[in-house]
Amino acid sequence: MGGGAGGLALATQLGKRLGRKGLAEITLVDSARTHVWKPLLHQLAAGSYDTHAEEIEYLAQARWNHFKFRLGTLVSVDRAGKTVQLAPSHDEAGIEITPAQQVAYDTLVIAVGSQTNDFGTPGAAQHTIKLDTPQAARRFNDRLINACIRAQTVARSADSPRLTVTIVGGGATGVELVAELHASARVLANFGFDYIHPEKDLQLVLIEAAPRLLSQLPQRLGESALRELRKLSVEVHTGEKVVEVMADGLRMASGKTIPSTITVWAAGVKAADFLKALGGEQPLETNKLNQLLVNGNLQSTLDASIYAFGDCAAYQQPDGTWVPPRAQAAYQQAMYLARKLPLLLGGQSAPAFVYTDQGSLVSLAEYSSVGSLMGSLTKGSFFIEGQLAKLMYWGLHKQHQFALGGMRKTLLITLSELIDHAHRPRIKLH
Repeated sequence: MGGGAGGLALATQLGKRLGRKGLAEITLVDSARTHVWKPLLHQLAAGSYDTHAEEIEYLAQARWNHFKFRLGTLVSVDRAGKTVQLAPSHDEAGIEITPAQQVAYDTLVIAVGSQTNDFGTPGAAQHTIKLDTPQAARRFNDRLINACIRAQTVARSADSPRLTVTIVGGGATGVELVAELHASARVLANFGFDYIHPEKDLQLVLIEAAPRLLSQLPQRLGESALRELRKLSVEVHTGEKVVEVMADGLRMASGKTIPSTITVWAAGVKAADFLKALGGEQPLETNKLNQLLVNGNLQSTLDASIYAFGDCAAYQQPDGTWVPPRAQAAYQQAMYLARKLPLLLGGQSAPAFVYTDQGSLVSLAEYSSVGSLMGSLTKGSFFIEGQLAKLMYWGLHKQHQFALGGMRKTLLITLSELIDHAHRPRIKLH
C-alpha cells in the first residue's frame, strides 16, 4: 500500500526477486497513476522542475518489473479475513474510474507516507497550501503564476511589495522552497514578468517556531542556510509561532502580524488519521502522530502478517532512538524488506533493521547547497556546501532513479533532462 519512494522501490525489487520467478504475486496500490520523487516537490511548486521527463507511470513500472498495479486508496483492513478495502476513485469531473474494491492478501506492507501537520492552527486548513503531493505543488504553482499576472495591475509602492509569499516552517522543505522561489522570480523577470523584481516586488517570508532554521539537523547547517537566505533578502522569523492564518496574512503568538498573498504550511508531519483505526475492532498500535508501531523486522506489533515502514511507521531501535521520518530512512527500510521479507515469509529469522544516518543535504536552488555527511565513510560528521553539496544532492536523485530503473534508464533520463534544459524555459510558465 503506497507508491512513494519506499513503496515503489520495494515493489520493484520484490518483483525482480520473486515476481519474475513466479514465487509470489506482488501488487502495488496507490491513489495516483504516476510517481514523483517527493524531495523534488518544492521545485515542482516553484515551476523549476518539469516532471514529464522523469515521472514514473506505475502501470509501466509494474509491467517492466513483474508486479501488478491497482489504483485505489486504503480505507480499512480486515485482519481476520486478510483483506483490504479500497475506496472508489474518480476523475476530475467526478466520474467513477474504479469502484470500491476488496483485495485479499497473505502479507500486507503499508507505506502510505505522511502528511503535513498544521497542529489544528485556526485558519491553516482553509488558507494555506500544504506541499504533500504533486497535485498540491502544481496547485501552488498555478496560484503563484496567477498572482504574478495579477500583480501587474497593482502600483509599485516603496513601502510594500506587490506580492508576498509566506512559508510556515523552517525545516528542509521550507528552506528549499523559499530559495527555489527566489530563483524562479529571477527567471520570471526574463519571460515577460519584468514587473516582478525578486527583492522589490516579491517578498519572501520564512517563519520558524524553533530558535533556528533546520532545527532537526546540525546547527551549522541552519546557520549556513540562514546566511544564504539573508543574502537573497528573504525575511526570516525564528522563535515565532503562528497562532492564526487569515486569507490575507498570519498572526503570531507574539502579537506580530504578517501580510501574505499566498501562504504555504510546511511545519511538522504526521501519518494519516485513518491509521488510528486501522484493523477494525482491534486496531493496530499507533503513536500520537498516527504512525503504526513496528518491531525490528518492521512488522506491526499486533499482527505479524502486516508490515509498515517509512513515514507512516514508528520503530524504536535498541539504543532508544526512533528511526526519523526521512527519505533515506524509507529507502533503507525498503531495501531491508526487499532482502529479508522472502526469508521471513519462509519462516526463517532475520536480523533487526538498523538505521544508518548518512547525513543531510539541503538544496538552496541554483545559489548553493549545504549538508553534512555521516557514517563510516567520514568517521563522524563532515560539513559540505557549495558545488560539492549540490552535486551530492543531484546524486541522491540519481540513486533513486537507479533503484527503480537501473543504469540504462537512469542514463536515458539524464540525457533527456539535459536536452530539455537546452530548449525549454527554466521554469513552467503555465
